Amino acid sequence: MNAHNEHILVIKLSALGDFIQALGPMKAIRAHHPDAHITLLTTKGFKDFGEECGYFNDVWIDTRPKWFDLSGWANLSRRFKSGGFTRVYDLQNNDRSRFYFKLFAGSARPEWVGTAKGASHYNDSPERTAGNAFNGHKSTLALAGINTVEIDDLSWIKADISGFALKKPYALIVAGCAPSRPEKRWPAENFAKTVQNLVSKGIQPVLIGTNAEAEINARIKQACPDALDLTNQTSIKQIAALGREAALCVTNDTGPAHIIGVTGCLCYVLFSTKGSNPDKHAPLGHNIEKLIAEDLTTISADQLWQQIQDKQKG
Repeated sequence: MNAHNEHILVIKLSALGDFIQALGPMKAIRAHHPDAHITLLTTKGFKDFGEECGYFNDVWIDTRPKWFDLSGWANLSRRFKSGGFTRVYDLQNNDRSRFYFKLFAGSARPEWVGTAKGASHYNDSPERTAGNAFNGHKSTLALAGINTVEIDDLSWIKADISGFALKKPYALIVAGCAPSRPEKRWPAENFAKTVQNLVSKGIQPVLIGTNAEAEINARIKQACPDALDLTNQTSIKQIAALGREAALCVTNDTGPAHIIGVTGCLCYVLFSTKGSNPDKHAPLGHNIEKLIAEDLTTISADQLWQQIQDKQKG
């Protein structure tokens, strides 16, 4: 088929960390199909990412119809068929996207790269889910002849951070995570001691987060007035820009860690094995340091600080 007649669909719906891990594979798909018309099917929260990364000609928003919404499914099926897709790359690979495969029944079904049974490029290897999502995507894309997949460092994201009272060098502090996952939160007093240590070395601590982190960030700020509290002031794009210029980051296992890690920032990520599997859920990046314990309260601020100092000496 003439490359100019290729119509490619890439499916990636959520969530933030998984979407970040899929950006490198998306970039590789674009490099493999430089002249194709490539459409991203995603959810509303990632529309800007899809439009600004430069890997897609079009971005469709998936309304994610409920299972009983027959008209919603019929509309989605018609839209799929109207796209004239010659190949689909399923980077979601869950029950929903596998059901989308069935909506392409019959002669209109394009080549399908993913985990749907009956796909032309079917990845049923247990190794796909043995590690993180990025490596799983690499193994799937290899079935379609895409063998060069690199981490996307988000260098295409542009954001103005000049309005923040930053003093270089600075360190990003991500002290929160989902309120429903308290086991993934390092104690506030440990973060407070860490920011005090940073200030003693002339490094400005910069606290980021949303309303969910307002209380813990206020406690840290109270313990260390020299910290810059940017709670509820940073967009996802600004977090990426902050990460590019930060000396280091100390973070729980949470969404912003995935954005900051890929920028190349030195990230110290605290993992509770009660909350997640570091081998599967750690952020991507070439500069990630993991501190792992079943109970995060057993990791002391002194232990983290020693690791930071040892890294600087090395």
